[in-house]
Amino acid sequence: MSSGSPAAAALLRPLSFVQPTRIEYGPGKARTLGELVPDWAKKRVLVVADAFNAARVELLGLPETNHVFSKVKPEPDLPNLEQALDEARGFAPDVIVSFGGGSAMDLAKLVSVLVGSGKGFRDIVGVGKADPRRCGLIAIPTTAGTGSEVGARALVTDPVSQAKSAADSRHMVADLAVVDPDLTLSLPAAVTAATGVDALAHCVESFTSKRSHPLVDIYARAGITLVGQYLQRAVADGNDVEARAGLAMAALYGGLCLGPVNTTAGHALSYPLGTRYGIAHGLANAVIFPHTLAFNAPVEADKTSEIAALMGFGDDLLASAYRYCADLGIEMHMSKLGVSRDDLQSMADEAHGIRRLLDFNPREMGPVEIFGLYQAAY
Repeated sequence: MSSGSPAAAALLRPLSFVQPTRIEYGPGKARTLGELVPDWAKKRVLVVADAFNAARVELLGLPETNHVFSKVKPEPDLPNLEQALDEARGFAPDVIVSFGGGSAMDLAKLVSVLVGSGKGFRDIVGVGKADPRRCGLIAIPTTAGTGSEVGARALVTDPVSQAKSAADSRHMVADLAVVDPDLTLSLPAAVTAATGVDALAHCVESFTSKRSHPLVDIYARAGITLVGQYLQRAVADGNDVEARAGLAMAALYGGLCLGPVNTTAGHALSYPLGTRYGIAHGLANAVIFPHTLAFNAPVEADKTSEIAALMGFGDDLLASAYRYCADLGIEMHMSKLGVSRDDLQSMADEAHGIRRLLDFNPREMGPVEIFGLYQAAY
């Protein structure tokens, strides 16, 4: 018989947890695809990457028949997806490899289910609308932030509406995720900081979500702990291999939180910064993070206290979290990132419309509250 407590309710809440068939973690793993993929040498492999990672695909030991799509944008939009799809249709891959950050992984997931399907992106927006893919999918992250290598979700921006749309399907979950911390050793300090806070935000927002679940809280706590231990170290010394490994694992944990629970207000408020101003996803989340953390604290006091303890935040939560991010070298003022004050109200209205995230924020947040948070972050 149920006790009726919140803990009991969480235990009884159904959960769907879809993960890659295989996850390989460890330094040097990206160089072992020939050992991990049957008949690798005979495969037609399409790599989806940004220009930087396209220049180092030799690390992957690709088969002779390969093609590299090297035009992934930092915040991919529909035209960028169409470019990737055109090249995929011309090449007809057996396997698609995403090699990069969240943007590369988003495009690779979408290409994998759209190529040869007769469908376009708008046909699969939402949950469970994609057809089974006709090729293999391998995800190899080169940043320690999004955790998208283990996720079923992909987002692109519609340049007309300036809004991000998401497709979510178990058919976009990779067959193989390869998490190799060595690939992140080349990340600049600024990217390390922003993507690290993004990984933290994934864990924190999932942990405090109305949909939070004991099965997922385990990963959230572990991810927060690792960011608290290692992010400052990795920013201070990019060649600290232990810190890089800790952050790669934290991002992986954050990704495992996203599928079954997902993010809340922090990400909803960050999206207009990316779609309107091209601010990188990790940086946009970092600017917003202290403000939504403090806003939600009154209704999630116990979990917020746990987060603060794991991160070493002080009694003044907003000031402490803000200082933590700023001390990493992150620019914490939207005004200095090119955002116009005149846009704040329309951004607030846009963010308020992202119900798939805001409906599960632990504290009700209307356009007035969002506008106030934007002003505080301005």
